[in-house]
Amino acid sequence: MYTSHEDIGYDFEDDPKDKKTLKPHPNIDGGWAWMVVLSSFFVHILIMGSQMALGILNVEWLEEFHQSRGLTAWVSSLSMGITLIVGPFIGFFINTCGCRWTAIIGGVVNSLGWVLSAYAANVHYLFITFGVTAGLGSGMAYLPAVVTVGRYFQKRRALAQGLSTTGTGFGTFLMTVLLKYLCAEYGWRNAMFIQGAVSLNLCVCGALMRPLSPGTDRSDPGGKDARVHPTPSTESAKAKGPPGGTEEQDGGPAAEDTLCDLQAQECRDKGGHKKNARAFRVLKTVSQLTLRVRKGFGDWYSGYFGTASLFTNRMFVAFIFWALFAYSSFVIPFIHLPEIVNLYHLSEQNDVFPLTSIIAIVHIVGKVVLGVVADLPCIRVWNVFLMANFTLVVSIFILPLMHTYAGLAVTCALIGFSSGYFSLMPVVTEDLVGIEHLASAYGIIICANGISALLGPPFAGWIYDITQKYDFSFYICGLLYMVGILFLLIQPCLRMIEQSRRKYVDGAHV
Repeated sequence: MYTSHEDIGYDFEDDPKDKKTLKPHPNIDGGWAWMVVLSSFFVHILIMGSQMALGILNVEWLEEFHQSRGLTAWVSSLSMGITLIVGPFIGFFINTCGCRWTAIIGGVVNSLGWVLSAYAANVHYLFITFGVTAGLGSGMAYLPAVVTVGRYFQKRRALAQGLSTTGTGFGTFLMTVLLKYLCAEYGWRNAMFIQGAVSLNLCVCGALMRPLSPGTDRSDPGGKDARVHPTPSTESAKAKGPPGGTEEQDGGPAAEDTLCDLQAQECRDKGGHKKNARAFRVLKTVSQLTLRVRKGFGDWYSGYFGTASLFTNRMFVAFIFWALFAYSSFVIPFIHLPEIVNLYHLSEQNDVFPLTSIIAIVHIVGKVVLGVVADLPCIRVWNVFLMANFTLVVSIFILPLMHTYAGLAVTCALIGFSSGYFSLMPVVTEDLVGIEHLASAYGIIICANGISALLGPPFAGWIYDITQKYDFSFYICGLLYMVGILFLLIQPCLRMIEQSRRKYVDGAHV
């Protein structure tokens, strides 16, 4: 899906049938690869961590602009949703510019979104500056962080991706504390301005995403100049003399005239060659950029629109339906829990140890534990995935019933642990569609999660505006989540029934 000539880990000849030229890069599974993991880890801290801590700012925006909870929640959900929804389209930039430059540009755009949001006069202004601008920048920096780790690792890919994604949990804990402190000390506007400066570190993380095969003229359009044939020098002119003429004695008037003429001709030739070389370099750069854009668009188009066969897989379609409802159940608590705590008059206890931090910390543990359990030879990954989903659904149903800090803390711990199934999603996706369609299929699943994150928090706020309670929003989201899980369970049964029917029909014809 995201294949760029400057990020390939293996070198191939022009003939795809020739497999003898496959040469592993020395940095695969080691060396600079661990710096890439570190870079991806900090990207998850700065992007996913700060997004999961937006509940702090959501409370500040409610007090500042006095808008409905449903309308205000759109700011956070737009940022979180666009970060994931634009994933398939960011692949075009990765194919064209490479992971490094895409991440660096994304860091600048994300920082610009935070800074411009500090001057917001209303919620609608935040829709553009924070929701769209910061969300787009987050998507441009987040996807290269995931893709680059996959390119640098073969044998240890699961371990590397697991280590890098734990940055989400650490980031949620750190950013919650940081934003709470900045808002208390400097106000939410200055807090967003400072956070914009912190987000510029995404450019540093992007710079660490070094391509595996640098130094080619294809990746450096202006690196090699056109070859210019040298003109005869003055010394060679002296040695050879004028073409077609007779030899003259040294120091004679004819030799002096000839030498002056040759020097003037040489200056004219050099000037003409410089102009031609400059024009040739410009044309060469434009031509190479055009080829890169066309190649990037071709790879992107074939990676997504050329995979229509994925949608003939009913199990994969059910998986997309599940993804549309699953992520909102994880996102809604992060956005609305800070206000729920205020409604229950538990702010003092929550200030000591925020509930969102409990989710973040246990989320890290859940990813590690569920990953280890799923790797056991006697356990299927699919069963671990479904059990974690059932636990998360039960936690969502229980959350509105808890009105004490201890009860909410236990429920949040269950949410954090069970949501560790996110680390199993690539493995489950591969089981459904196969390794050849994994990249495109996973991009579609991430996009579905983005839609869920986009619509979930505003829906919960809208339900509160009608009922003056968050309880019904959790019940409805939990119910839809359960329907998505049932779709996953029904599809294998339908497949077995269809196979049995086909065998019966074939036997009857025989």
